Amino acid sequence: MSIDQREFRNALGKFATGITVVTAKDINSGLIGVTINSFASVSLEPPMVLFSLKNESPLCDIFATTDNFNIGILSSEQQDLSNLFAGPTDNKFDQVNWSEGKNGVPVLAGTLANLECKRAAAYLGGDHTIFVGEVTMLHQSDQEDALLYFKGGYKTL
Repeated sequence: MSIDQREFRNALGKFATGITVVTAKDINSGLIGVTINSFASVSLEPPMVLFSLKNESPLCDIFATTDNFNIGILSSEQQDLSNLFAGPTDNKFDQVNWSEGKNGVPVLAGTLANLECKRAAAYLGGDHTIFVGEVTMLHQSDQEDALLYFKGGYKTL
């Protein structure tokens, strides 16, 4: 049975997802970041999370070779940040507030939570690569309103 891609996307769009920005630091490319909504927890012991990225993304090779990445879970007030890291804009980190995490990777200011991760594995999954990271440090804010993606657009909770 063949499943129509548009129908599949529409069905998946009915599942609300949180929005994250995943950051890394590469020797050649410098600081990188990308908006991701394919994020999930994997394990409590050890603490592990995952995100996936389209194989054709030029960032895929960087995440496959860098040892560390950070995942910032966006607040309802960070739609502009989501848009910035979703697009091809140069010098993204010059336009946002951030600090260096203990792992040397950018931690974005104002997120609901930030997870500093050590890459544990990468798996091919169709047209995406699934990156698994072990959480080595976390930061949380008291803010509770999340930025979500639902039915092709932003929503808040």
